[in-house]
Amino acid sequence: MVSVSPVTKTGRQAQIAGILARAAVRSQDELVELLAQRGIRATQATLSRDLEELGAVRLRGSGGALVYALPGEPGGPGSRPGGLPEGHLRAELPAGADREASARLARVAAELLVVAEASANLVVVRTPAGGAQLLASAIDHAGWPSILGTVAGDDTVLVIARDPARGAEVARLLLQLAERRG
Repeated sequence: MVSVSPVTKTGRQAQIAGILARAAVRSQDELVELLAQRGIRATQATLSRDLEELGAVRLRGSGGALVYALPGEPGGPGSRPGGLPEGHLRAELPAGADREASARLARVAAELLVVAEASANLVVVRTPAGGAQLLASAIDHAGWPSILGTVAGDDTVLVIARDPARGAEVARLLLQLAERRG
């Protein structure tokens, strides 16, 4: 499936934030290439402005090289490691899931997830009044490859699984994640 994003400043900056959340980007040239792979052309000058507007900073990565990162709350795009110790998250997380963001999701789900029910690739998640937006944001930032996206109302989140038959699995994982923190 192809990921699409409008070729607007906002769309480009959203793509940049997504890339920085998942990859150790060492240079603007590397970022230009990664954007090009997503069908977005940008000049170095444009990227420089985008990075400044996004508040990107260069931090020393795990290998010692400087990499771009975005400031934000734990689990948000580009956030620094933090949150729960690794032992709180079992290997049952979907492959490719962001562990720090999943730790944030575990905290939010433990507080807000009331019920999760699946039908085919759709999962309906109920929260207390006003909690759906926060839970949907945490799910989206967790970056689970098995989740295509979310739609949130006031007390209900619709989670859309990528695979047509995996809604029940996504619901189970969300419930288990919430129970580990509860």
